[in-house]
Amino acid sequence: MKHAVHTVRPWQLVLFLAPALLIYTLFSAMPLAQTLAQGFFSADENGKAVYAGLENFRTILLDPDWSAGFWNAMVNNARFFAIHMLLQNPIGLALATLFSLKGLRGARTYRTLIFLPTLLSVVIIGFIWQLILSPLWGVGEKLLGYAGLAELFAPWLGQEETALTTLSIVSVWQYIGMPMMLIYAALLAVPDEIIEAAHVEGASAMRIFWQIKLPLIYPTLGLVTILTFVANFNAFDLIYSVKGALAGPNYSTDILGTLFYRTFFGYQAQVGNAYLGSAVATLMFLVILAGVGVYFVAVQRRLTRFAL
Repeated sequence: MKHAVHTVRPWQLVLFLAPALLIYTLFSAMPLAQTLAQGFFSADENGKAVYAGLENFRTILLDPDWSAGFWNAMVNNARFFAIHMLLQNPIGLALATLFSLKGLRGARTYRTLIFLPTLLSVVIIGFIWQLILSPLWGVGEKLLGYAGLAELFAPWLGQEETALTTLSIVSVWQYIGMPMMLIYAALLAVPDEIIEAAHVEGASAMRIFWQIKLPLIYPTLGLVTILTFVANFNAFDLIYSVKGALAGPNYSTDILGTLFYRTFFGYQAQVGNAYLGSAVATLMFLVILAGVGVYFVAVQRRLTRFAL
């Protein structure tokens, strides 16, 4: 019995892709294009938009009143990303490797508990950790006391030297479930035949991990890295919910997202400027675009040879 071969016609492609393409265009592509274009304009004396070329970008990057804030936010954002790369992804890899072991009791429960904070609102997470770390009514000092480390407790969220690191660790705690689940799925996809053959050859569990499993999941690790980069340089909500738009103390937790918010909408004594805000958003877009471009050109090509 012969089976009929169905060919996809162009109008069918248009019919099924049009709704998603329309929604993406209206709510993502067009606002992005308008924001990028708005960065090249400024307001005249009457409040009308006039073309200003690169003047807004010169102001943000070179004007002493603006450049210090921008480069401070850029450095803080880089630190925020570095802490995630050094803590979140390695710990996620370790947890995923642990949960992928056969016969581990309670693995499903532990995976669920670790992933659960990812589903919670950032506002709730920020409020809870403010209560925990508060030197007045928080339980952080008491919890450290149970481990004999009460003398190490300090108002970490209120100190310039520790505020950003503390918030970064809170963010790591909340989102560590994402890289864990992605890497866990990649480890499960490693063919059992390869692992069994390695066992037959007498390879140890550590050797199997470092020489077989790890190279096979390099593409997933690369994906986790670029997702972490994009998410961190788009970050805003945790800093805002805990430290407000001023990202205190003394702008020590200020990142590009909070800088954009203050510039575009204004805050307290600072008057909002939509054109300068759009320029900041454009610079954020270019930073993310450059990072993604470097990943695809310099990293992704090398990782494809490890794909299954």
